[in-house]
Amino acid sequence: MSSLTSEEQQQRINEVRKLLGQLPDKSWVAAYCCDASISRYLRARNWNVKKATKMLKDSLKWRLAYKPEEIQWDEVAHEAETGKIYRSDYEDKQGRTVLVMTPSRENSKTVKSKIKYLVYCMENAIMNLAEEQEQMVWLIDFQGFNLSNVSLKVTQETAHVLQSHYPERLGIAILYNPPKFFEPFWKLAKPFLEAKTANKVKFAYSDDPNSMKLMEEVFDLEKVESSFGGKVESKFDIGKYAERMREDDKKMSSFWGGIRSTLGNDDNNTHKTTEPEEEKAVDILSSSNSQDVPN
Repeated sequence: MSSLTSEEQQQRINEVRKLLGQLPDKSWVAAYCCDASISRYLRARNWNVKKATKMLKDSLKWRLAYKPEEIQWDEVAHEAETGKIYRSDYEDKQGRTVLVMTPSRENSKTVKSKIKYLVYCMENAIMNLAEEQEQMVWLIDFQGFNLSNVSLKVTQETAHVLQSHYPERLGIAILYNPPKFFEPFWKLAKPFLEAKTANKVKFAYSDDPNSMKLMEEVFDLEKVESSFGGKVESKFDIGKYAERMREDDKKMSSFWGGIRSTLGNDDNNTHKTTEPEEEKAVDILSSSNSQDVPN
């Protein structure tokens, strides 16, 4: 379907918009359902209009319930203390934001809290994308990784959230120096991934020239941490990172507040969705043109 002309792509975007029918009276919903967003859902479903529409509706319901844009740093700061996931202060050569992950630094008590922090990080990475970019990079450091860090449940939940609600947001995931015992786990985890996502996962090893060539193709190694073969000797500083994230929280609030002010159908910048409003919005999404979208 990649051979579709721009006119044919736009036609399918318009078809999705028509199938969406009546949307909840929430300004962020209208903003989220922009052409670029609909296009990502269509690409994730190989430009199948009905499948993309269903996927987008499910995401809207999820966002209404989960409210990812409302998560604040202070709600998830305890998850970040070890530096297990952080947004780097550099982009890759394509201008994509980079989330650095170190599974051996895991400190979550529950899957729920880990996924909430992951969602916060992805929302933050998306907000900080360059204007012409819509994808991020995951750079995963396996230093210190052991069997206690293996969790199929977390992997399954991560894959679900990424693929169902952030389609086409991942550009590439580089697994750096995974140990030998990770291979059987990968075989178990891979079925959780759609083929498109699995193809974006690349393995890199510090003693492999081809791997380092990949790193050099993707990154300016002058800016990258030494743990990934880069030139920067630095340690994660939770204090400095917290300052960055609190500033980003203000930008996030300003961004969504600006949308509400511009479109004018949310009460004000500090408006929080109440449970009755959520239920009404979900009912609208569930009923609108439901006969046109297969289960």
